[in-house]
Amino acid sequence: MPGEVHAGRGPEEGAVTETAQLASPNTSTGAAPQRRRRRRGARTTLLVLGALAAGGAAAAAAVGFGGGNGATPPASNLPPATAPVTRQTLQDTQTLDGELGFGPTHSAVNRLNGTVTWLPESGAVVSRGKPLYKIDNTPAVLMYGNVPAYRELRTGDEGTDVKQLEQNLKALGYGGFTVDREFTASTATAVRQWQEDLGLKETGRVEFGRVVFASGQIRVESVEATASAPAQPGAAVLKYTGTVRVVVVQLDVADQRLAKVGAAVRVELPTGGTAEGTVAKAYTVIEAGGQGEEATTKIEAVVSLADQKAVATFNQAAVDVTFTAAERPDVLTVPVSALVALREGGYGVEVVENGASRYLAVQAGLFSGGRVEVSGEGLAEGMTVGIPR
Repeated sequence: MPGEVHAGRGPEEGAVTETAQLASPNTSTGAAPQRRRRRRGARTTLLVLGALAAGGAAAAAAVGFGGGNGATPPASNLPPATAPVTRQTLQDTQTLDGELGFGPTHSAVNRLNGTVTWLPESGAVVSRGKPLYKIDNTPAVLMYGNVPAYRELRTGDEGTDVKQLEQNLKALGYGGFTVDREFTASTATAVRQWQEDLGLKETGRVEFGRVVFASGQIRVESVEATASAPAQPGAAVLKYTGTVRVVVVQLDVADQRLAKVGAAVRVELPTGGTAEGTVAKAYTVIEAGGQGEEATTKIEAVVSLADQKAVATFNQAAVDVTFTAAERPDVLTVPVSALVALREGGYGVEVVENGASRYLAVQAGLFSGGRVEVSGEGLAEGMTVGIPR
């Protein structure tokens, strides 16, 4: 009949599926640190608009405005259930499994020939200028920097690694040179003073392997070499981590929108408390597949924790990490199941007033927790909307 409106069954409330939106990777440069375990399953409270179009809304029968006259269906066609239009804050959140500990593990690789004569204990903390291990009773020294040692450094050399060395020498109290990218005669003089203090031959050159660069103070995770055994150039002597407790979370590539550097997260601790965290860095890792399986690509996020006291009793623990990818404050919302597909295209809601109903076209925004952000002309907080059969 002209003007007749047919309402179908809409998507059931709470029937939430996830379609993650692919974002540009936010990764660090260089090789990814090693992984210690594989990620457990994820628990999701996220729904985005594309998921409704692909699933819930596709199951809804189309309704129309009957040529735009806003016809009101008979009272017998009123929806069997209703819900209010509310104003609230919606969040796009997802909870994933994380590992609380000292962060990614790195390897200290020996470049010196000789015999291993001293190794630190697991759990030891090593700072700038201190021996990391000893070969032929001479130390391989820890210094701070992001560029790994890759060559001998001598007068006339130039580069970022030269500047990095000079920054460390200055921090250790040696002077008489300008901190820049050039290894000058003044730099060589400072190196000889440093070598004398360490009991090394005073050559003015820094042999390859004498210095191990790390981003900061380190904690020895495990010892790989054996004291009194021949030193194997190119072999790992020990593995180390940072000294500050962090949380490492592994995500699917489709979820990388969550791992934005600087994003705030909430960490649920094994003791029942919570700690606030921030995504400090994110990078890509490649996990080798098993026999006959392809390698998989993952995103690994490192979450820093401001309150170290709250996690001081944990050296390693499984935790839940809640990411918030988006937030919509002070928006109108309705149950997801109140949305219906319109013949004219898009979505609408059935507004119930004074024993009658009419359809309003709406724009759907963020979905979360069984509700959806909606906006549209004539829609207001406190209105009553129908839940389709």
